[in-house]
This record gives sequence, C-alpha cells and structure tokens, in this order.
Amino acid sequence: MHDTEQTHPLRVPRHIQQQPVQLVAAQAEQFAATFEALASAVDTVVLGKQEVVRLALTAMFAQGHILLEDVPGTGKTTLARTIAAAVSGQWRRIQFTPDLLPSDVSGVTIFNQASGAFEFHPGPVFANIVIADEINRASPKTQSALLEVMEEGRVTVDGNPHQVPQPFLVVATQNPVEMDGTYRLPEAQLDRFLVKLSVGYPVEAAEIEVLRGTHQRSPEHLSPVVDTDTVAQMAEMAKHVYIAEPLYAYLVQLANATRNHPQVAVGVSPRGLIALTRAASVFALSQGRTYIIPEDVKALAGPVFTHRIQLAPDAAMRGTTGAAIVADAFEQVPVPLPASAA
Repeated sequence: MHDTEQTHPLRVPRHIQQQPVQLVAAQAEQFAATFEALASAVDTVVLGKQEVVRLALTAMFAQGHILLEDVPGTGKTTLARTIAAAVSGQWRRIQFTPDLLPSDVSGVTIFNQASGAFEFHPGPVFANIVIADEINRASPKTQSALLEVMEEGRVTVDGNPHQVPQPFLVVATQNPVEMDGTYRLPEAQLDRFLVKLSVGYPVEAAEIEVLRGTHQRSPEHLSPVVDTDTVAQMAEMAKHVYIAEPLYAYLVQLANATRNHPQVAVGVSPRGLIALTRAASVFALSQGRTYIIPEDVKALAGPVFTHRIQLAPDAAMRGTTGAAIVADAFEQVPVPLPASAA
C-alpha cells in the first residue's frame, strides 16, 4: 500500500501544499505503475531477482550508472540487455581486455580522402545503454575513457565534444574471481557509479524453472514497455520530488558518520550524497509518493554508499565491510522526528 501525505510524519507541510506544486499524486501513481510494468517485464527474463531489477531501474531513472560485481554466469549482461529491450533503447557491448584502447571506447577521428576533411567515427559509448563487460580487465588508461562520458554525457575527441544519446546508462560488470591480469578500479571511477549491485545465484525455484526449459525468453523477444522519451520524462519528474528539511540534515549526518568512523580511511563523498538523494527520489516515486521518507534512504544507502567507503588497512584485514560501516552509521544517526514531536 502506498504512503500518503496524510499519514506520514514527514509529510509535505500544509503551507507547501497550498502553493503551486511541481508533482501531484496522480503523477506519482502513474510513475509507480510504469515503473512496476518495466520491472515485471524484466522479471520475465531475469528470474528471481526482483530486488536487483528494481534497484537497477532506480539507478537508470536517477540518471546514474551501475556496477555489477559477481561470479561468471549469474546474468549480469542479461540484466543490462533486458533493461535496454524494455525501454526500446539502443545498446552496445564493450568487452574490456588488456589491449583495448581508449579510442575503441569513445571513437576516433579519421581523415576522409574523398571529402578532404576529418570525420568523427563514434565508438560504442554512443548508445542509450552501454554494457562494459569485465571493466577491470582493461588498463587504467582505457578505464578512464569512460569517466567523462559517465559524468557529463559526452566525449571529447581531438578537442571536439560529442554528446551521447539520452537517456544514457553505463552498466559495468566485473568478475571478483580470477584477479590475475586485472586492474582494480580506482576510487575516482568507483565514485562515478551510482550503485554497486550483485546479482547472485538464482533462488532454487527459479533455477529449477531454467533447467526445465520452461523459461526460454530472451531479451531479443521482450516487447518494449516504454520508449526512451518516456524514460527521460520520468527521470525529469524525479528531480522535483519533495524533500523535507530534516531529511537533508539526516543525509549529511549519515555521510559524516562514515567519514568519522574509526575504521574508515575515506568516507562517502558529496557526490555520493547527491547520488543517494537522486536515488531516493526515484524510489519514492516508484512507491507512488511525491516526497521522500527515511525508509527510502535506508533502502538505498547500502547500494549507493558501500562502494564509496575506503576502509582503513587494519579494518580491511580484520574483515570489516563497507556494509557494516553503513549499518553503524544508521545506528549512530537518529531518524528525524515528526515536526509536531520535535
């Protein structure tokens, strides 16, 4: 059941409600219905991974990027391809290898002898959804070719900027096993990903269904649910979700709790805070609400914050995880109280 302004303590204040509002309940309900239709369509191909699917769609509508880390064969690439099919988007796949060059990612300028001029030949990043397979197998120089396009939605070749299509989503995968010949993603690039997810092995019932052969649909056979223009409109809607003033302080206090944690070398960056705010706004709309509540923050802090936390060396050796640091932060920071109880 969707929350309503009348029941939740961090509801939109009455003086805000009396002003011209940017979003109305009907818009939120329509967003939620479209979001659920998209998720249900992806669920027909990616079995038993409802939570991961919804987090991936949340990142897409928040105009962020996704890092999928898991063992081979768990459906990382299938998830990205299925999302592309569901939104009728163009997708490209880049297989990252040690000999891949930056120009193989962004594109190259070539002299056309017939016209006597240089022409830009776009690389595979010029698509709505770009699948960067095994990104940790490419050199740091090639990995960095993704940085500008992930942050600014454009690439610069020979001093000339080129805009990529919108909406634009990078889904990068990396394999945590077989680390020989791989290059660890630097913190600067990890911070570009809005969420880090793990698909994981399917539940028993889903895996049995796959083995029986009753689930034979593939991304190529999936009918689009929406088009890319609709995705862009929904992403724009998420920018106008209401955030109560106490929640801004709550978000900053959570980030400060990770930064000041004794077992942390580098805590959540301001970019990470912005990412969580954007993701929580999409999550609220997916629940049919025009405003954020603390539960939205709690639901998304793990996928958004964990990969941005750099542990102190001794903490890492003891097996401490970023997820544990985020859990400690929630224990330390009190949930905002209703205005009437403050």
